[in-house]
Amino acid sequence: MIKINRIILGLFLVYFFSFAVYPKYILADEVNIYTSRHYDTDEELYNIFTNQTGIKVNILSGKGKALIERLRSEKNNSPADVFITVDAGNLWKLQKDGFFQSINSEKVLNIVPSNLTGPQNHWVGLAIRARVIFYDPSMVSKEEIHELSYEDLANEEWKGKIVVRSSSNMYNQSLVASLIAVNGVKKTEEWAKNFVNNFARKPQGNDRSQILAVANGQAELAIANTYYMGLMLSGEKGLEQQKAAKKVSIHFPNQNGRGTHINISGAGILKNAPNKENAERFLEFLLSEEVQSHIVNNTFEYPILKTVKPNKLVAQFGTNFKIDQTLVSDYGKYNPEAVRLMDRVGWK
Repeated sequence: MIKINRIILGLFLVYFFSFAVYPKYILADEVNIYTSRHYDTDEELYNIFTNQTGIKVNILSGKGKALIERLRSEKNNSPADVFITVDAGNLWKLQKDGFFQSINSEKVLNIVPSNLTGPQNHWVGLAIRARVIFYDPSMVSKEEIHELSYEDLANEEWKGKIVVRSSSNMYNQSLVASLIAVNGVKKTEEWAKNFVNNFARKPQGNDRSQILAVANGQAELAIANTYYMGLMLSGEKGLEQQKAAKKVSIHFPNQNGRGTHINISGAGILKNAPNKENAERFLEFLLSEEVQSHIVNNTFEYPILKTVKPNKLVAQFGTNFKIDQTLVSDYGKYNPEAVRLMDRVGWK
């Protein structure tokens, strides 16, 4: 009887210390996602993952800055396992602030190219977007533009003919950071001074606003991400934007050199993730062929997997363009210098 009581007491103590004292380490069949991506179709993916694995997906979505502030306030008690966001510059900042841990899944690391992976494998790309030049073919001929590079946008012939978003936009900051990585600060600043002089108007609006400006004859060239063009052509943003997008063509810069600047939407596993194993399974799931196809057909991004085809609306832009192999982690590394540089040259 005494022996039985000791066994019962022992089991109680194991329960108490495992669940009451250390509740964080309960092995729940769930994974907790913080995401700043805003796609309704992502919810479908989470349901598929749960059906396939039995792992429940808990989602907290919001703006990137708000989610990061929440992580800071939660400190070591955060329930978050995975953080999903857009732009390598944002992922770099999270890593620099110590939010991530290394991803150990060989499946994930074998799929994602090294230039789309963070230092120490702290984060990986999930989809690709190219930042390209949009032009009105009725105003600019293919002969004029077919060898155009980002560097050429500073040439005097484009004075008063270019529209682009403000310098506060992370996509532009990452583009400038990539130029610093390739050309250095001095040359990039000289380029930026002349580039700003070529603006047709004060930077304003989002990427679709730049494409619309070209379609409406307010400018001859615009810089924007490819997936916005797919979104407009799909009709999801209305008939007016669809008609405007059909007036505009896409040029992939630097095809005779290093290739076109790309960026990513990506994810990392948080340092204090209570469900790391489930988090790695979730990343493996997002990089499977079925899910990659689902993602790109709904977001108009390019896939990480080469075996997956992009949405037909995106494929018509081109799928075999040369990609700049600059490490996307460099966008974060050189971001502070890029921001200071853009401010110095008056890029508002």
